[in-house]
Amino acid sequence: MDNSLSGSQKLYDLTINWRAESAKDIWSKTNKFEIYYGFSQSPFGNVLIMSTALGICGLAFSDKIGNSRAMQDMTQRWPHAKFTHDENHATNLSAIVFNFSGKTNLHIIGSPFQLKVWRALLQIKAGQVVTYSDVATEIDQRSSVRAVGTAIGRNPISLLIPCHRVIRKSGGLGGYHWGFAVKEYLLAFENKKSKNARK
Repeated sequence: MDNSLSGSQKLYDLTINWRAESAKDIWSKTNKFEIYYGFSQSPFGNVLIMSTALGICGLAFSDKIGNSRAMQDMTQRWPHAKFTHDENHATNLSAIVFNFSGKTNLHIIGSPFQLKVWRALLQIKAGQVVTYSDVATEIDQRSSVRAVGTAIGRNPISLLIPCHRVIRKSGGLGGYHWGFAVKEYLLAFENKKSKNARK
């Protein structure tokens, strides 16, 4: 794997190590790769958490659309995976993520273009926002704002890959795959937490 597609970041006291690779590359190595999943509670509502042996590959907020639809939405992203239910594993991961402390790993799986967009999202710091155009410029795709927006909407790891920090050029919050209210709450939460951290 290209080392430029791995890295680390901090979200408050949570250290996030991430590794990104093309789904096509994974499928070429094996007929099936295993994803473990379960539901848990978070400060932002019910969440579906998915992980491979290498780290969290999916995090979805399910309050608006329901658990069944969230599960369907996420599983169709990796049609070649084997999905195994493991509620305890999901609960343990959730505790680390939403306590914003300790360490966790992300295993980011997508198309090459999606990976490029999601990698750019990982550079946006908590408490900050950028526009869709900003992201397109960051990846040298200024004329592909719509495609960038689509890739942002397909982000499989909510919160930790911070697609909620991307807003419209007009200043409007824009859409959010898991519900406008969740996006609004996430931004307000991070804004407050970031201000408190600077005091």
